[in-house]
Amino acid sequence: MSRSLKKGPYVNPRILNKIKALRQGDKTVIKVWDRACVITPEMVGFTIGVHNGKQHIPVFIVENMVGHRLGEFSPTKRFVGHGGKMAKGQAKDEAEAETVKKESKPS
Repeated sequence: MSRSLKKGPYVNPRILNKIKALRQGDKTVIKVWDRACVITPEMVGFTIGVHNGKQHIPVFIVENMVGHRLGEFSPTKRFVGHGGKMAKGQAKDEAEAETVKKESKPS
């Protein structure tokens, strides 16, 4: 659900002030807890550390990210995999295939 056109996108002014204080190409990571903030064109080229609830994930902002929210690029949950006997068997088969490839490959 998008925000009202009258209000415009939500952008935290404190984040924009921190970005304006830096020079383009500066490698400084800006730590941010505001995952709902929309990425604007002024943020392109900077690295922003987006908090995922545990740590700050460094996100390098590129042109294709404009219009998205910062939280979209910092996942809060880690996918471990689907469980069950079938998944264990597939993982075992893949591991065996890797070892066969490494052994048959001439060094």
